[in-house]
Amino acid sequence: MRTARVAAVLLAAAALTGSVRAADPELSRKAKALFFDRKYAEARAAWQSVLQGSRGTEADQAAFWIARASESLGESERAFGEYGAFLARRPADQALVEEARTNRVGLAAQLYKAGQRQHLDVLTAALTDSNRTVRYYGALQLASLGPEVGKRALSVLCRVVEEEKDEDLVDRAKLAILKVDPKSTCLQSTVKAEGRVGRERPEGRMLRVRIFERDRSRAKVTVNLPMALAELLFKSLPEEAKRNLRLKGYDADNFWDQLKKLGPTQIIDIEGDEGEKIQIWIE
Repeated sequence: MRTARVAAVLLAAAALTGSVRAADPELSRKAKALFFDRKYAEARAAWQSVLQGSRGTEADQAAFWIARASESLGESERAFGEYGAFLARRPADQALVEEARTNRVGLAAQLYKAGQRQHLDVLTAALTDSNRTVRYYGALQLASLGPEVGKRALSVLCRVVEEEKDEDLVDRAKLAILKVDPKSTCLQSTVKAEGRVGRERPEGRMLRVRIFERDRSRAKVTVNLPMALAELLFKSLPEEAKRNLRLKGYDADNFWDQLKKLGPTQIIDIEGDEGEKIQIWIE
C-alpha cells in the first residue's frame, strides 16, 4: 500500500510538472510571426515566454531566437551573452549550433572594434573550431581587425586559398591575406601559379601605383600588385572611395575595365585634394 501511495504521488508530481512545462504551439507560432514581421522586441518577449513554459528542443529553439531578436535589435553585447547561453544548453540541432557560433564570432568582432578587447579570445578560439564554416568565418573576421591580431588567422586563410573550390570564398580569403600580410608565402605562391597559367593574359601583368606628396619627386606610397589581386582589391573598395573617384572625373563602375585597357606606357594621373599626385599604370 505504501509503495502504491508513493507511486501515485510521483505520477501526480510528474503530471503537474508536465502541465507547467507544456509548450504552447500557438505562442511559438506567434513569436516566429513577430520576428519575421521585424517586431524584434515583441518577438523576444514572446520567445522568453516560450522558454519559460517549455523544455527540451522547444526550449532550445526559444533560447536561440531570443539571441537572434537581440542581435536584430542591435544589442550586440546582450545577443553575444544569449548565444553563449544557448550553446551552453548543448542543443541537438546542429544547424542552429553552427549559426549561433558564427553569429557569436561576428558579434565578438563588433565588440572588439568597439573597444572590448576581451572578446579576442572568442575569435582566436574560432580558428580551431571543429566546424569548418565557423573556422573560416572566424579567420575572415579576425583578419578584418587589422594586421596586428589578424596575422593569427593566416594559417586558416592560406588553407582556404590552397584547398577550397568556392571562388568567392577563395577571393575573400585572398583579400583578407592581402590586408594582413601582402608578403605571405601562400599568397605569393598563388600569384606565381596564376602567372604561369595566364602569362599571356592581362591578368598576368602588374599594377603599379605611386603617390607623391605636393612638390616631392620621391613617392610617399608605392604599390606593386599582380593584376589578379589588384582587381580583387579594387572590387572591395568602399563606396566612399568610389565616390571620390567619381568626383575626380572617373567612372568608378567602369574604372577597372578602363584600367585594364591601358598600354604598358600609359599612366593615369590623379590630383588629390591636398595637392598630392597619384599615378597608376600597368606593366
